[in-house]
Amino acid sequence: MAFRIESRTTMAPWPELESVHPHPTEGATSQQSATPAKGEETNKNAFGSPVTEMDLSSFVTVPLNEEPTKGEDTWDLPVLQDTGITWSERDTKGKILCVFQGIGKFIFLLGFLYLFVCSLDVLSSAFQLVGGKVAGKFLRNNILLSNPVVGLVIGVLVTVMVQSSSTSSSIIVSMVASSLLTVRAAIPIIMGANIGTTITNTIVALMQAGDRNKFRRALAGATVHDFFNWLSVFVLLPLEAATHYLEILTNFVVETFHFKNGEDAPDLLKVITDPFTKLIIQLDKKVINQIAMKDETAPNKSLVKIWCHTFTKVTEMNVTVPSPENCTSPSLCFTDGLQFWTTKNVTYKENIAKCQHIFVNFNLPDVATGVILLITSLLVLCTCLVMIVKLLNSVLKGQVASVIKKTLNTDFPFPFAWLTGYLAIFVGAGMTFLMQSSSVFTSAMTPLIGIGVITIERAYPLTLGSNIGTTTTAILAALASPGSTLKSSLQIALCHFFFNISGILLWYPIPLTRLPIRLAKGLGKISAKYRWFAIFYMVFFFFLIPLTVFGLSLAGWQVLVGVGVPIIFLLILVVFIGLLQSRCPWILPRKLQNWDFLPLWMHSLKPWDHLISLLTNCCQRRCCCCCRVCCLLRGCPKCCEDLEEGQEHPKDIPIKAPDAFDNIAMSREAQDEVKSQVNTMGVKTISNSTAL
Repeated sequence: MAFRIESRTTMAPWPELESVHPHPTEGATSQQSATPAKGEETNKNAFGSPVTEMDLSSFVTVPLNEEPTKGEDTWDLPVLQDTGITWSERDTKGKILCVFQGIGKFIFLLGFLYLFVCSLDVLSSAFQLVGGKVAGKFLRNNILLSNPVVGLVIGVLVTVMVQSSSTSSSIIVSMVASSLLTVRAAIPIIMGANIGTTITNTIVALMQAGDRNKFRRALAGATVHDFFNWLSVFVLLPLEAATHYLEILTNFVVETFHFKNGEDAPDLLKVITDPFTKLIIQLDKKVINQIAMKDETAPNKSLVKIWCHTFTKVTEMNVTVPSPENCTSPSLCFTDGLQFWTTKNVTYKENIAKCQHIFVNFNLPDVATGVILLITSLLVLCTCLVMIVKLLNSVLKGQVASVIKKTLNTDFPFPFAWLTGYLAIFVGAGMTFLMQSSSVFTSAMTPLIGIGVITIERAYPLTLGSNIGTTTTAILAALASPGSTLKSSLQIALCHFFFNISGILLWYPIPLTRLPIRLAKGLGKISAKYRWFAIFYMVFFFFLIPLTVFGLSLAGWQVLVGVGVPIIFLLILVVFIGLLQSRCPWILPRKLQNWDFLPLWMHSLKPWDHLISLLTNCCQRRCCCCCRVCCLLRGCPKCCEDLEEGQEHPKDIPIKAPDAFDNIAMSREAQDEVKSQVNTMGVKTISNSTAL
């Protein structure tokens, strides 16, 4: 590997050069001598200065970029090698210290994991405060909900806003029990709720965007859940609209088996997290339910719970009525000559004790409280995730890493290898049942996928099992419902269960049909190169598409069909042509064998990446201007001079000697000569790194 150093040479950006590690070999000093050896090519630059071609191949063994080499599988798990001192090389004191360090790391890992789960709970409460009332208003329009497509997107939007599929499901159960919504209209909303709850995984994966390889794996592991739900909806929603098989099947199950009221689902994880989260915020979730039930007084109520202990008393009281027809009964109706009186039961509610959370006495609007909690919970979530990843990286090394990776990713011996995935489905269902939340389980699994402990192929069945586990929790919660709502709540919970079972039968048993894995890997690969694309994906699929469909539905189903059908037809045509281009391009016309006949911005992300880079650079310049103003206000002229010099000469930055030169084998004289040679020639660098 040879570098030719001459005037006005464009070299690799320094953040990449600094990652080069020295590996000197014998004779390295002689190769770097100032006088060129016999036969060594010596040129002159434009200024007449001698230029020597130097061979740095003995020092550079790590590529200067992060792109994988050809033939390398980017999805292979990294080797987590233990670079520290081995156990056998430690003395007694070192072994005792190592044991205590391991115990301390384990305690810190549990602590950060606890805060991670609590921050997810607070994040859900923050979303409910910000968008809970709007979500309740979405569910009030019964005419729109009769359209299956509109019901689907409303389910997505409501669940994204409240960050809890159980909350949206409970609202739907109450509406069905009150005859405001039919089971047939509720099934698409349940499908949408199944999609909306997966956005939490994507948010967690975005926290690992600093490392491209980890981000590639983490985002693929998080979005495999998304693609499974979207693909299942694309197939099962038209099937349900045509045949109503979920409604018929669940009604048959409910009518055949005479279920009775049982105990409530065990809150195993809530018992641990509630004592801490209730000190931060407590919500009155009945308000969202009341808004969806068209209670006129509900929009004026606050979601922040103020009184935790109340006393309700029902007493008989004489009240006036306009006429005898308004009396409760003829025997309880009397008059004093001026007014008619009757006896009615009057309910008195007495507040006894306030809640003990932070916002109980602040009297802030719900949106302001939600924004404060949203920012705080995201910061805590990001911090906990970073610390969890660092602790796992320090613990999962050497033999420990190999044992865990083999345990999680190894299949059963032949001919029972196919059973491994189904066992993972049962494990995922059991863990989700214990945690009472699919979002918590899959979000906790995302950093493990990112650091390379779990493969995407193993995370897929675990995620499918998590989908099943969260429906069993809903079934137990439905069995605990009162007699008036038992049938409706149980039928909706069973619809959720059989929808996920149908999706698993579609996209798992046959390896060829496991499309969610391929799509998730494709998204992870694109987002690792263009990290802004992950945010675009999340905003586009979870906000723009549902809001667009909802807006078109307000104009009428004719407008929705007139706009939606051509777009869907165009997408199917593009996918079909793309498959033909990759499989058998010779059957297509020459012009359609690739997309080069289209403008570059229509078939490549490079122009968009360039545009976003310009926008981010513009923001950076504005930030520098703000820094200059702050420096002037603080009376710091030196800081301002540094900023001005950096902007006046952004390109004339002399190259410093890279870390590859700092090794023992290379003599100090050769280092000095190389540095002086670079400084005298004034080599310029261009940095075009793209950051999120």
